[in-house]
Amino acid sequence: MTTSEPNTGGEGPVIEAVGLGRDFVLSEGPFLRRRRRTVSAVADVTFTVRPGEIVGYLGPNGAGKSSTMKMLTGILTPSAGYLRVNGLEPSRERTRLASRIGVVFGQRTTLWWDLPLKDSLELVRHMYRVPAADHARRLAELTELLELGPFLATPVRQLSLGQRMRGDLTAALLHGPGLLVLDEPTIGLDVVSKSTIREFLLRLNAEEGTTILLTTHDLGDVERLCRRVVVIDKGRLAYDGDLEGLRASVPTPRVLVVDLAAPAPPIEVEGGSCVRVDGPRQWLELSGNPAAVISRVAGRHEVVDLTLREPDIEGVVSALYRGAVAERG
Repeated sequence: MTTSEPNTGGEGPVIEAVGLGRDFVLSEGPFLRRRRRTVSAVADVTFTVRPGEIVGYLGPNGAGKSSTMKMLTGILTPSAGYLRVNGLEPSRERTRLASRIGVVFGQRTTLWWDLPLKDSLELVRHMYRVPAADHARRLAELTELLELGPFLATPVRQLSLGQRMRGDLTAALLHGPGLLVLDEPTIGLDVVSKSTIREFLLRLNAEEGTTILLTTHDLGDVERLCRRVVVIDKGRLAYDGDLEGLRASVPTPRVLVVDLAAPAPPIEVEGGSCVRVDGPRQWLELSGNPAAVISRVAGRHEVVDLTLREPDIEGVVSALYRGAVAERG
């Protein structure tokens, strides 16, 4: 697709952050006795995103994710460090950068509330100065992929949350950006809408090579989309690597769910510790070989069913947060 600016930053990294920091000054106390206090939202964060990657940028509320995203898109100026996005300094070259990236904030829409979706997308075309022929072709592709046809003529205010999110994604991609920044893109969506968005993003990455940086609290997004995650906690980098490495870095026990023929006292067995009982169902955290524990349980109890649950990413990230909090004292 032809645009007024190239999509990528050449052969170098799409995002390069070194020692990135952002401080805010807060005023506290009575009007005549206000005190100023500096709060560090992001401190000494270093990471790189290469072309074609899908990276999950994770952290609890208040960790500094949104501040980082605002620095990446030029909304905030860093207080410290080095930052380049597609070879540009975001806060100083925000207009040029806008033509190379797409941004979607799940809790805010970039569409015009009272206009039909199609008219909003036409205004986006003029904002990015996309040639009419390129716009028509790109809109036709996105309409098919995101199934926009039935509600293109519907005012944005009448769209469901899932429909509006698909409209926001279309608006962010009409100018063919090489980098897509997503902040909670599936928040509040139903299971079907989430699946549609995830499959579209995977296809966009695979077929067009679009680099995606994603913040989310939905760990299903992470497990479905991201091979690599960057975890931030209290403004500092806590982990940068692949999902398997994250699981390995914070050991979390596997859980054996045992359905007995009848309710029974908590199971006591070597290699397993009962952590929950609900009628005939019991949950055992495993510290030993799963096969050996299963054999011992089956040999001593009348078992109806057994299920071995591997730790999911949500549990791993939660354990990482707890470890970071404990380390800070």
